[in-house]
Amino acid sequence: MANEEFTDPRLAEIYDELDGDRADLHLYLDIADRLGASRVLDIGCGTGALAVLLAERGLDVVGVDPAAASLDVARVKPGGERVTWLLGSADVFRGSDRDLVVMTGNTAQQFTGDQQWRDLLARAHAALVPRGHLVFETRTPGAKAWETWTGPRTRRTVDLEGVGAVETWTEVLASQLPLVRFRSSWTFEPDGETLTSVSTIRFRSEAEVRADLGAAGFTVIDLLDAPDRPGLELVFIAERPAVD
Repeated sequence: MANEEFTDPRLAEIYDELDGDRADLHLYLDIADRLGASRVLDIGCGTGALAVLLAERGLDVVGVDPAAASLDVARVKPGGERVTWLLGSADVFRGSDRDLVVMTGNTAQQFTGDQQWRDLLARAHAALVPRGHLVFETRTPGAKAWETWTGPRTRRTVDLEGVGAVETWTEVLASQLPLVRFRSSWTFEPDGETLTSVSTIRFRSEAEVRADLGAAGFTVIDLLDAPDRPGLELVFIAERPAVD
Protein backbone atom coordinates (compact mmCIF):
# COMPACT_ATOMS: atom_id res chain seq x y z
CA MET A 1 0.00 0.00 0.00
CA ALA A 2 1.26 3.45 -0.91
CA ASN A 3 0.92 6.21 1.67
CA GLU A 4 -0.84 9.55 1.31
CA GLU A 5 2.25 11.39 0.06
CA PHE A 6 1.86 9.49 -3.20
CA THR A 7 -1.87 8.71 -3.34
CA ASP A 8 -3.27 12.19 -2.61
CA PRO A 9 -3.51 14.08 -5.92
CA ARG A 10 -2.64 17.43 -4.34
CA LEU A 11 0.53 16.01 -2.78
CA ALA A 12 1.50 13.97 -5.84
CA GLU A 13 1.36 17.10 -7.99
CA ILE A 14 3.95 18.93 -5.86
CA TYR A 15 6.16 15.94 -5.03
CA ASP A 16 8.79 16.59 -7.71
CA GLU A 17 9.10 20.30 -6.95
CA LEU A 18 9.63 19.64 -3.25
CA ASP A 19 12.02 16.77 -3.92
CA GLY A 20 14.59 19.01 -5.62
CA ASP A 21 16.71 18.31 -8.69
CA ARG A 22 17.03 14.55 -7.95
CA ALA A 23 20.77 14.53 -8.49
CA ASP A 24 20.69 11.17 -6.70
CA LEU A 25 19.29 9.64 -9.88
CA HIS A 26 22.50 10.34 -11.81
CA LEU A 27 24.07 7.34 -10.08
CA TYR A 28 21.32 5.07 -11.43
CA LEU A 29 21.80 6.45 -14.94
CA ASP A 30 25.53 5.82 -14.68
CA ILE A 31 24.96 2.28 -13.39
CA ALA A 32 22.53 1.53 -16.24
CA ASP A 33 25.19 2.71 -18.71
CA ARG A 34 27.92 0.73 -16.98
CA LEU A 35 25.83 -2.47 -17.03
CA GLY A 36 24.75 -1.96 -20.62
CA ALA A 37 21.08 -2.15 -19.64
CA SER A 38 18.41 -1.91 -22.32
CA ARG A 39 15.19 -3.17 -20.66
CA VAL A 40 14.40 -1.73 -17.22
CA LEU A 41 11.73 -2.38 -14.60
CA ASP A 42 11.37 0.51 -12.13
CA ILE A 43 9.56 -0.80 -9.03
CA GLY A 44 7.95 1.96 -6.98
CA CYS A 45 8.52 4.43 -9.80
CA GLY A 46 6.36 7.11 -8.16
CA THR A 47 6.04 10.19 -10.35
CA GLY A 48 8.43 8.66 -12.87
CA ALA A 49 11.52 10.83 -12.48
CA LEU A 50 14.02 8.02 -13.15
CA ALA A 51 11.84 6.10 -15.59
CA VAL A 52 11.51 9.10 -17.89
CA LEU A 53 15.24 9.82 -17.80
CA LEU A 54 16.04 6.23 -18.72
CA ALA A 55 13.49 6.22 -21.52
CA GLU A 56 14.97 9.45 -22.90
CA ARG A 57 18.21 7.49 -23.35
CA GLY A 58 16.45 4.97 -25.53
CA LEU A 59 15.87 2.25 -22.95
CA ASP A 60 12.69 0.15 -22.84
CA VAL A 61 11.25 1.12 -19.44
CA VAL A 62 8.32 -0.23 -17.42
CA GLY A 63 7.35 1.76 -14.33
CA VAL A 64 5.24 0.10 -11.63
CA ASP A 65 3.64 1.89 -8.69
CA PRO A 66 0.61 1.32 -6.42
CA ALA A 67 -0.32 5.03 -6.32
CA ALA A 68 -2.62 6.11 -9.15
CA ALA A 69 -2.12 9.82 -8.38
CA SER A 70 1.65 9.49 -8.80
CA LEU A 71 1.26 7.64 -12.10
CA ASP A 72 -1.10 10.37 -13.30
CA VAL A 73 1.74 12.85 -12.78
CA ALA A 74 4.24 10.53 -14.45
CA ARG A 75 2.16 9.96 -17.58
CA VAL A 76 1.91 13.65 -18.49
CA LYS A 77 5.60 14.47 -18.02
CA PRO A 78 7.56 15.29 -21.16
CA GLY A 79 8.76 11.89 -22.36
CA GLY A 80 6.22 10.06 -20.22
CA GLU A 81 4.70 8.52 -23.33
CA ARG A 82 7.91 6.54 -23.86
CA VAL A 83 7.37 4.57 -20.63
CA THR A 84 4.92 1.74 -20.00
CA TRP A 85 3.15 2.56 -16.71
CA LEU A 86 1.54 -0.18 -14.60
CA LEU A 87 -0.64 0.41 -11.54
CA GLY A 88 -0.03 -2.01 -8.68
CA SER A 89 2.72 -3.80 -6.82
CA ALA A 90 5.73 -5.50 -8.39
CA ASP A 91 3.80 -8.66 -9.19
CA VAL A 92 1.63 -6.89 -11.80
CA PHE A 93 4.65 -7.15 -14.09
CA ARG A 94 4.66 -10.75 -15.30
CA GLY A 95 7.49 -10.49 -17.80
CA SER A 96 10.92 -12.09 -17.50
CA ASP A 97 12.87 -10.10 -20.09
CA ARG A 98 14.35 -7.26 -18.01
CA ASP A 99 18.10 -6.85 -17.72
CA LEU A 100 17.83 -4.23 -14.96
CA VAL A 101 15.42 -3.80 -12.06
CA VAL A 102 15.71 -0.63 -9.96
CA MET A 103 14.20 0.69 -6.73
CA THR A 104 15.02 4.24 -5.67
CA GLY A 105 14.29 6.32 -2.58
CA ASN A 106 12.60 4.48 0.29
CA THR A 107 11.00 1.84 -1.94
CA ALA A 108 12.99 -1.13 -0.66
CA GLN A 109 12.53 -0.08 2.97
CA GLN A 110 8.76 0.21 2.61
CA PHE A 111 8.55 -3.58 2.42
CA THR A 112 8.64 -4.01 6.18
CA GLY A 113 7.47 -7.62 6.60
CA ASP A 114 9.83 -10.55 6.10
CA GLN A 115 7.52 -12.29 3.64
CA GLN A 116 6.79 -9.02 1.81
CA TRP A 117 10.52 -8.49 1.34
CA ARG A 118 11.15 -12.08 0.22
CA ASP A 119 8.28 -11.86 -2.27
CA LEU A 120 9.64 -8.59 -3.66
CA LEU A 121 13.11 -10.04 -4.20
CA ALA A 122 11.61 -13.13 -5.78
CA ARG A 123 9.57 -10.99 -8.18
CA ALA A 124 12.65 -8.96 -9.11
CA HIS A 125 14.60 -12.18 -9.71
CA ALA A 126 11.82 -13.58 -11.91
CA ALA A 127 11.67 -10.38 -13.96
CA LEU A 128 15.37 -10.57 -14.86
CA VAL A 129 17.17 -12.46 -17.57
CA PRO A 130 20.26 -14.43 -16.49
CA ARG A 131 23.08 -11.98 -15.69
CA GLY A 132 20.50 -9.23 -15.23
CA HIS A 133 20.87 -6.85 -12.29
CA LEU A 134 18.90 -5.53 -9.34
CA VAL A 135 19.95 -2.08 -8.06
CA PHE A 136 18.45 -0.41 -5.01
CA GLU A 137 19.29 1.79 -2.06
CA THR A 138 18.68 1.36 1.65
CA ARG A 139 19.53 3.53 4.63
CA THR A 140 22.20 2.36 7.05
CA PRO A 141 20.71 1.74 10.52
CA GLY A 142 23.97 2.60 12.29
CA ALA A 143 23.75 6.18 11.04
CA LYS A 144 20.46 6.69 12.94
CA ALA A 145 19.18 9.18 10.37
CA TRP A 146 15.74 9.19 11.99
CA GLU A 147 17.15 11.09 14.95
CA THR A 148 17.29 14.18 12.70
CA TRP A 149 13.66 13.84 11.57
CA THR A 150 12.21 16.45 13.89
CA GLY A 151 9.93 19.38 13.22
CA PRO A 152 12.54 22.07 13.95
CA ARG A 153 15.21 20.38 11.82
CA THR A 154 13.05 19.52 8.83
CA ARG A 155 10.61 22.44 8.66
CA ARG A 156 10.85 24.55 5.51
CA THR A 157 8.61 26.70 3.34
CA VAL A 158 8.77 26.52 -0.45
CA ASP A 159 7.03 28.90 -2.84
CA LEU A 160 5.67 26.81 -5.72
CA GLU A 161 4.55 28.31 -9.01
CA GLY A 162 0.81 28.04 -9.45
CA VAL A 163 0.40 26.70 -5.91
CA GLY A 164 1.79 29.30 -3.55
CA ALA A 165 3.77 28.78 -0.37
CA VAL A 166 3.81 25.30 1.12
CA GLU A 167 5.25 24.60 4.57
CA THR A 168 6.45 21.04 5.13
CA TRP A 169 8.05 19.11 7.98
CA THR A 170 8.67 15.56 9.21
CA GLU A 171 8.61 14.06 12.70
CA VAL A 172 9.21 10.56 14.04
CA LEU A 173 6.24 8.92 15.75
CA ALA A 174 7.95 5.71 16.90
CA SER A 175 11.36 4.08 16.50
CA GLN A 176 11.49 0.45 17.53
CA LEU A 177 14.20 -0.99 15.31
CA PRO A 178 14.18 -2.30 12.74
CA LEU A 179 11.04 -0.20 12.16
CA VAL A 180 10.72 3.59 12.20
CA ARG A 181 7.32 5.26 11.85
CA PHE A 182 7.15 8.93 10.90
CA ARG A 183 4.66 11.55 9.78
CA SER A 184 5.19 14.14 7.06
CA SER A 185 2.99 17.24 6.93
CA TRP A 186 2.26 19.91 4.34
CA THR A 187 0.39 23.16 4.93
CA PHE A 188 -0.81 25.00 1.82
CA GLU A 189 -0.68 28.61 2.94
CA PRO A 190 -3.10 30.02 0.30
CA ASP A 191 -6.05 28.07 1.78
CA GLY A 192 -4.60 26.81 5.06
CA GLU A 193 -5.20 23.12 4.33
CA THR A 194 -2.81 20.74 6.07
CA LEU A 195 -2.30 17.24 4.68
CA THR A 196 -0.36 14.48 6.42
CA SER A 197 1.18 11.16 5.44
CA VAL A 198 2.31 8.44 7.85
CA SER A 199 5.01 6.01 6.73
CA THR A 200 6.80 3.05 8.25
CA ILE A 201 10.14 1.90 6.87
CA ARG A 202 12.46 -0.91 7.84
CA PHE A 203 16.18 -0.47 8.42
CA ARG A 204 18.25 -3.50 7.39
CA SER A 205 21.96 -3.95 8.04
CA GLU A 206 24.38 -4.62 5.20
CA ALA A 207 24.80 -8.19 6.42
CA GLU A 208 21.04 -8.73 6.51
CA VAL A 209 20.55 -7.40 2.99
CA ARG A 210 23.41 -9.51 1.66
CA ALA A 211 21.92 -12.62 3.26
CA ASP A 212 18.44 -11.87 1.91
CA LEU A 213 19.78 -11.29 -1.60
CA GLY A 214 21.73 -14.54 -1.46
CA ALA A 215 18.65 -16.44 -0.33
CA ALA A 216 16.72 -14.94 -3.27
CA GLY A 217 19.31 -16.19 -5.76
CA PHE A 218 21.32 -12.99 -6.23
CA THR A 219 25.05 -12.33 -6.00
CA VAL A 220 26.13 -8.91 -4.73
CA ILE A 221 28.70 -7.60 -7.21
CA ASP A 222 29.13 -4.07 -5.89
CA LEU A 223 28.21 -1.87 -2.96
CA LEU A 224 28.28 1.92 -3.26
CA ASP A 225 27.91 4.84 -0.92
CA ALA A 226 24.90 6.90 -1.99
CA PRO A 227 26.38 10.20 -3.25
CA ASP A 228 23.44 12.28 -2.00
CA ARG A 229 23.57 10.73 1.50
CA PRO A 230 27.22 9.77 2.09
CA GLY A 231 27.61 7.57 5.14
CA LEU A 232 23.85 7.29 5.52
CA GLU A 233 22.77 5.04 2.67
CA LEU A 234 24.10 2.14 0.62
CA VAL A 235 23.37 1.24 -3.00
CA PHE A 236 23.42 -2.51 -3.72
CA ILE A 237 24.14 -3.91 -7.17
CA ALA A 238 23.16 -7.58 -7.31
CA GLU A 239 23.27 -10.00 -10.23
CA ARG A 240 21.05 -12.91 -11.15
CA PRO A 241 23.64 -15.57 -12.08
CA ALA A 242 23.76 -17.13 -15.52
CA VAL A 243 22.71 -20.42 -13.95
CA ASP A 244 20.49 -20.40 -10.85
